[in-house]
Amino acid sequence: MDLPTFWFLAIAFLFVGYFVLEGFDFGVGVLMRTFGRDQAERRLLLNTIGPVWDGNEVWLITAAGSMFAAFPHWYASVFSGFYLPMLLILLALIVRGVAFEFRGKRDDAAWRARWDWAILCGSLLPALLWGLIFANVVRGVPLAADHEYAGGLADLLNPFALLGAATFAAVFVLHGAVFVALKTTGEVRDRANRLAARFGPVAVALLLGFLAWMLVGVRRDPAAIGVGSAAAVAAVAALGANRVRREGWAFAGTAAAIGLTVVALFAALHPALLPSTGDPAGTLTVANAAASAYSLKIMTVVAGVFLPLVLLYQGWTYWVFRKRLSLTR
Repeated sequence: MDLPTFWFLAIAFLFVGYFVLEGFDFGVGVLMRTFGRDQAERRLLLNTIGPVWDGNEVWLITAAGSMFAAFPHWYASVFSGFYLPMLLILLALIVRGVAFEFRGKRDDAAWRARWDWAILCGSLLPALLWGLIFANVVRGVPLAADHEYAGGLADLLNPFALLGAATFAAVFVLHGAVFVALKTTGEVRDRANRLAARFGPVAVALLLGFLAWMLVGVRRDPAAIGVGSAAAVAAVAALGANRVRREGWAFAGTAAAIGLTVVALFAALHPALLPSTGDPAGTLTVANAAASAYSLKIMTVVAGVFLPLVLLYQGWTYWVFRKRLSLTR
């Protein structure tokens, strides 16, 4: 395997980790205001993700940094073509992080309510926009021969991308509901389980529709079809596990469905990085967008030293905070 292909796979792995882990805390953030009936329940939901949400965002920072260093042309085209969605994601994540810290600074119901709405919006907006971005990346966007984005905002709001936005948001909410059921006890656990049972079929239907459209109508790739089919099976299995109150298996199912969907996206994309729907010469590929061999070698050495340490630390964090939480009023 050459180094550009290795780093394409490494970036895919980083985005899998990001969406699997950040996906459930996006889901919990959306449920903060809508599922939590009072301040005690909302505090409980916040406590389920409190120790891990900021660590989950490290995956995004590492993925973006890897794109910049390994495929600078890809990074430049994506971040310029999707400038507005990326900016909105950044602002939403900032507001969300501030809200997590500030909502408990004052013992005032109106103060907390405003920050709860900020958490909801700061969780829902990135979920929608990541779906919009990744659907457009795999579908392709208008690129000139010099790889510059040649379209406008309207080009990004196509039906396939809008379905991707709805799918990502719905599956993350399902992932979050299953996580709440996994991490809590008593009435909150029961209600989260029922919510996942009611909302799950909607989320899975959207996921199946998105995968079918991507793998049949956008990119027909045998490997991607196999992985996408596995994602569909995992999503359906998660609903079955949730129905029999096996939250651990249900969470594993939603995590597998999200991870395999991201793998299917990258498999359908390869060897392209950003297909051009305009001038075919504008298509960015693993070969024509890669950094120098020397840069990739340095990156590989650094990743080999530090990535295992990061994985061990994050695994230790999840192990320490693995116990269920109870509601206290």
